[in-house]
Amino acid sequence: MLAIGLMSGTSRDGIDAALIETDGDRRVEAVAFHALSYDDGFRTRLAEACARAMAMAAPGFEPLIGAVETELTERHVDAVADLLGRSGHIAGDVGVIGFHGHTVAHRPERGWTWQIGDAAALAGAFGIPVVGDLRGADVIAGGQGAPLLPVYHRALAVDLPKPAAVLNLGGVANITFIGSDGTLIAFDTGMASGLIDNWMWTHGGLAFDEGGATAARGRPDEGRLATMMADPWFAAPPPKSIDREAFSIAATQGMSLEDGAATLTAFTAAAVARAIDHLPERPTHIHVAGGGRHNAALMAMIAERTGLAVEPVDGLGWNGDAIEAQGFAYMAVRHLNGLPISFPGTTGVPAPMTGGVLFRA
Repeated sequence: MLAIGLMSGTSRDGIDAALIETDGDRRVEAVAFHALSYDDGFRTRLAEACARAMAMAAPGFEPLIGAVETELTERHVDAVADLLGRSGHIAGDVGVIGFHGHTVAHRPERGWTWQIGDAAALAGAFGIPVVGDLRGADVIAGGQGAPLLPVYHRALAVDLPKPAAVLNLGGVANITFIGSDGTLIAFDTGMASGLIDNWMWTHGGLAFDEGGATAARGRPDEGRLATMMADPWFAAPPPKSIDREAFSIAATQGMSLEDGAATLTAFTAAAVARAIDHLPERPTHIHVAGGGRHNAALMAMIAERTGLAVEPVDGLGWNGDAIEAQGFAYMAVRHLNGLPISFPGTTGVPAPMTGGVLFRA
């Protein structure tokens, strides 16, 4: 069937909307993709909503978060309308929407994860069934609730030589490993662009380090980097996941704009290198998706610190900007077909399980 997937990621830059045709198993065909960018004002409100959610003991009503959720849902409606218009399809052609919402707090160690967005309102806007709350059941069952994309990475990588590794660089980074024997392992590696973006906004008035140009002019402080990497989270074996707010730019305070950007970029790269050490087999290539693959300094640092070939997934014929949105469309179809989306090796859930809640129009 035709399915739409929507992703508002930890980079907080906007909404990715993808239309694919899939059977939720081995057949996947990309049809259309559109990205709707957030303006600076909404990005600021969204960041504040995340900060407030992380300070709460459990999900609940909070006025700012509620207002941001309403606005977020409206923007997702706009993203779907734009995608349909650009693709030449109408709502009646689409069988389901996979709606991730936006993670305002991810606390699996407390038994909850919180994604905002009104799936019922989205279903009502187009008359299309929506599968939302894709992470909740996994966490309730004892899993990490993340990462969820490995099941889609596996479908895309069916013809790749094994072992294979797919790295997603958003606000947070996660890696999917597919072993020679088909073993599927996945986990968050640490920060990706999240801290770099925070640094650039706070100290340079820029939303991000375009192309990694600022980091390329700086020099990483290896002493500060070693202190950051000493956090016990990096030594913990997978499965594991982390919230964007788990680390801060405090460790780089007092540095120049360039050196701070270089150190935080090296922090992402060093975390990926540490993650490779957790894998049962060492891959020869790391295939990179997500916005972070456009950061040349980051890509070079990952290659240097891992000693592996680091290449954008676009060289495989994949759209590296669309993978996450496509993945949630794929998972929505799997939900309709009763197929699992998370596994013991990806989230730590006790047994393979489907996920999501169906909201009918």
